[in-house]
Amino acid sequence: MQRRSLLRATGAAAFLAATPLVRAQGSQQKFKFNLGWKFEASAAGYLLAQQRGYYKDAGLDVTVDTGNGSTAAIGLVASGAYDAASADLASMIEFDVNNPDAHLKAVAIQYDLNPNSMIVRKNGPIQKPADLAGKTLLGQPFNASRKLFPAFAKAQGFDPSGVKWENVAPDIGDTRFAKGDFDGAAYFFFTGLLNLRARGVPEDQLKVFKYADYGLKSYGNGIVTTQKVLDASPDAMRAFVRATTRGWVEVIADPKAGAAAIKAREPLANEALELDRLKLMIDGTMLTAAVRQQGWGVASAERMQATIDETALAFALKSKPAVDAIWTDRFLPPLAERKLKA
Repeated sequence: MQRRSLLRATGAAAFLAATPLVRAQGSQQKFKFNLGWKFEASAAGYLLAQQRGYYKDAGLDVTVDTGNGSTAAIGLVASGAYDAASADLASMIEFDVNNPDAHLKAVAIQYDLNPNSMIVRKNGPIQKPADLAGKTLLGQPFNASRKLFPAFAKAQGFDPSGVKWENVAPDIGDTRFAKGDFDGAAYFFFTGLLNLRARGVPEDQLKVFKYADYGLKSYGNGIVTTQKVLDASPDAMRAFVRATTRGWVEVIADPKAGAAAIKAREPLANEALELDRLKLMIDGTMLTAAVRQQGWGVASAERMQATIDETALAFALKSKPAVDAIWTDRFLPPLAERKLKA
């Protein structure tokens, strides 16, 4: 027991030695972060970093709040209500083009593979993506999977304009999909599969068209902030990204610890279900060849350009930002700290 405590202390000391403390007048610097969604699997790395004191060790007093989707989270960051958020990069690019004074920028990639998808029934009328043409699909206007659907449709060679979209609140939509009211539903695949399982639809009755498997190269969520925050508090952002990277690397190595951190923060969470969701998320978006080679959080210029191009197509943007206008890697920690343990 003493040896384990000593190892923990040694590891913490090494992390502190590598990470400059960020102080505001002798106290910890406040930092507000929006998860963009609920206390679910997508929050695990942030919650574990907070639970294990990595933000505190980095000199930060971090508030981690739930959100109501990427679009809302991005708006809160742009307004200055939050320093950063986990948000879909396509939604960030759209907001930045439509609000050029916002100067939004991603500083780390959470999902190397895009988790957006369309979920249908295996025994239903939709057996391939082109069968979605003209069907009735569930997807709210703020839903990233719905918003990227035109790019997915183009990659699969069908016209998305004939689709009828049903705008139903997510919880009600899950129940109605389970009852058979829609032909398909737009989801992050790990959210949809687990939500539908909870409503009595097992995974073996569902077919998932992951956009990343059908031609799209876009990144998924990343840590989004503004140039104003980066200019005003570069050390704080660097410390936040470094501590968050440590949290996600440890969650990927030990998903059970991530699920336990979710349960500790949200007592009503179903820990077993969130563990399953977390495993789906890690396997389907994070454990890629690129992440194994370059570590968590990194983006390539080629795929970031593809993210811009696909977003411009899907959202009919009036212009395309340059890669360096919406992405920077200068706040990432060294490769040794980004490398996966799994």
